[in-house]
Amino acid sequence: MKSDETVAELLSAYGRTYAEEAGITLRDKPAPLYQLLVLTVLCSIRIKAEIAAGAARELFAAGLRTPRAMADSGWRVRVDALGRAHYVRYDESTATALGRGAEFVLDRWHGDLRRMWAEAGGERGQLAGLVQEVPRIGPVGAGIFCREAQAVWPGLRPFFDERSCATAKELGLPHTARGLGALVRPEDAARLAAALVRVGLSRGAVRELQVA
Repeated sequence: MKSDETVAELLSAYGRTYAEEAGITLRDKPAPLYQLLVLTVLCSIRIKAEIAAGAARELFAAGLRTPRAMADSGWRVRVDALGRAHYVRYDESTATALGRGAEFVLDRWHGDLRRMWAEAGGERGQLAGLVQEVPRIGPVGAGIFCREAQAVWPGLRPFFDERSCATAKELGLPHTARGLGALVRPEDAARLAAALVRVGLSRGAVRELQVA
C-alpha cells in the first residue's frame, strides 16, 4: 500500500481523536481546553483509552466541565462519576488529582489554558514541561495533550509523539513529525496522530495495514 493510501485508510478507519471520543468539542476556549486536560489526566495511568474517555464523559455529565466546577465539586462526586465509568483501582487517587489539578489551573493560569500556551511562547518543549506541572501528568500525558491540542493550536503542528512515530515506522511511513505532517492537511495532523496511536494499540490493525 502506498503512503497516501495508508494515510487515507488510517484517517478513515481510525482518525477519531480521543477528545471526540470523550465528547469534547475542542475549540480554542477555556472550557474545552480544560476538558482536554481532564482527559489527559485520566489517560495518564495504565488504563484503556476507552475507559478513560468514558470517565471523562461521566465527569462532564456531572457538570464538571470547568476548573472552577471541578474544584468546587466534592471528592465523592468525582469518585462516583469515575466509578460509573468503571474507572476502577485509580478512582480515589484520580479524584484527588483532578481536584488538585483544577486548583492549580485556577491559581496558575486563572482557569484559562490559553495562558499556558502563551507562557510557552509557542515552544512545544516548553508547553510539554508546563503541562507536566499539573498533578498526575507526566511525559506520556504531555504527549497526549499536545497531540490533541494541535487541532486548535496551529503553532503546535505537526506534533507526533514517540508512540505515533513508532507506529508510523512499522507501517513504512515517514516517522518524524515533519515527515508525517507533510502527508496530511495541517488541520488533519491531530487525526493522523490519534489514528497512529489507535493502530499501535492493536497489533491486528498494524498487520492488516502492513499486508494491504
